[in-house]
Amino acid sequence: MSDVKSNLVVQNIVATASLGKEVSLTKLAKMQSNTEYNPEQFPGLVLRVKKPKSAVLVFSSGNLVCTGTKSIAQVKEVVEQVIKQLAKIGVRVTAKPKITVQNIVASGSIDIDLNLNILALELQNTEYEPEQFPGLVYKLGTPNATFLLFSNGKLVCTGTKNRAELDDSMVQLNKNVKEVLKRLKKENA
Repeated sequence: MSDVKSNLVVQNIVATASLGKEVSLTKLAKMQSNTEYNPEQFPGLVLRVKKPKSAVLVFSSGNLVCTGTKSIAQVKEVVEQVIKQLAKIGVRVTAKPKITVQNIVASGSIDIDLNLNILALELQNTEYEPEQFPGLVYKLGTPNATFLLFSNGKLVCTGTKNRAELDDSMVQLNKNVKEVLKRLKKENA
């Protein structure tokens, strides 16, 4: 198995930002057609952005949660669009908001078939219940990442906050799986 780290494709970034200004969600909901606001059910307003396709939770405190983007550049672009829409209802954001990545979801593969039953027994911090879900959940300690591993070698990684953590987690996954395979090969020789 080769060391594969960069075949991970970012599928979603969840990021937060604070605008430092109060926002009237009722006013925003009335002025913008691309919103959903049901304060009885949830305190935030959902603002949908067409390009890049994403959704932003806007809270009256001026805090934002952005989901659906695939890069930091897209997150910045979405936050700028939200600021422009807020200007239409009189909210002037003058300071550049600090954007914090909370989670990256990426997909990829490690290019070998995996025996999930063996990995569930040999790796620590796993959950595998094939009757309920066909993937094995594997949690790394460092970097903090959780993998969904499938028998065909495909995977999903979540929990990292930047590309370096994402790549490091993939290197660690490869190393841990290799060690299990090497150990089993010795035992069966």
